Amino acid sequence: MYPKLIEIGDFYLPTYGVLVALGFLAGLAATVKLARRSGYNPEQITNLAVYVALAGMLGAKIAMILFDWRDYAAQPGRIFSMETLQAAGVFQGGLILALFTAFLYMRRQNLPLLATSDAFAPGVAIGHAVGRLGCFAAGCCWGVECDLPWAVRFHNPVAWNLTGVPLEKDLHPTQLYESGVEFLIFLWLFNRYNKPHAPGQIIGLYLVVSSVMRFAIEFVRYHAQPLIMGLSLTQWISLVLAAAGAVILARTGNRDNLPQAAHA
Repeated sequence: MYPKLIEIGDFYLPTYGVLVALGFLAGLAATVKLARRSGYNPEQITNLAVYVALAGMLGAKIAMILFDWRDYAAQPGRIFSMETLQAAGVFQGGLILALFTAFLYMRRQNLPLLATSDAFAPGVAIGHAVGRLGCFAAGCCWGVECDLPWAVRFHNPVAWNLTGVPLEKDLHPTQLYESGVEFLIFLWLFNRYNKPHAPGQIIGLYLVVSSVMRFAIEFVRYHAQPLIMGLSLTQWISLVLAAAGAVILARTGNRDNLPQAAHA
């Protein structure tokens, strides 16, 4: 679509990078707002958000390299190339490393694990929603061919050169599917956070709903990797994350009548 926002000579500002940055800022603003309502230290929350964002980007790239290991093993130099740096990566890989980093930081700072995670869940959703618009602009994470009225076509050769997206073919707009779903999840969870809930319910709902929707969208997304028992690696990760969210919800289910806990 429009992979280069600004181009001056050999330098260009990628639209994907700008939208990811805007997504991070939107997510941070939402998280800090919810954290303040619950009485958390804004500085601690901001630091946690930065660490989580960096871990998320690193995890997404690591997962992408692992998923396409044969290609990277044949050309190891690609691992440190601008192509890899500018690629979106695998969101679930980023989410896993981000959750692990968040766990370590919250333990170190004596922050309540589940309640703090609740404050972050809506922010993760809106950040993901805006970031997927960046994927659409760059042409990455494209869908399989279809003949639906809302199919999209990519025309820009730069997008093909950066991501390999097919040009002049009708494709499922999987990036927009995911962006729209995550935006709706954000609105729902942001509103849900302001209602009484047991610690862990918000992050549990996010993991279940987001992962289930990602699992479904993967059926119409193009995959370069071989499938495992008919499912992509991303779908298997989605199942694990959904199961983790279900466990959290099951453990908090008997506390539905508790008031919203800021420091539980």
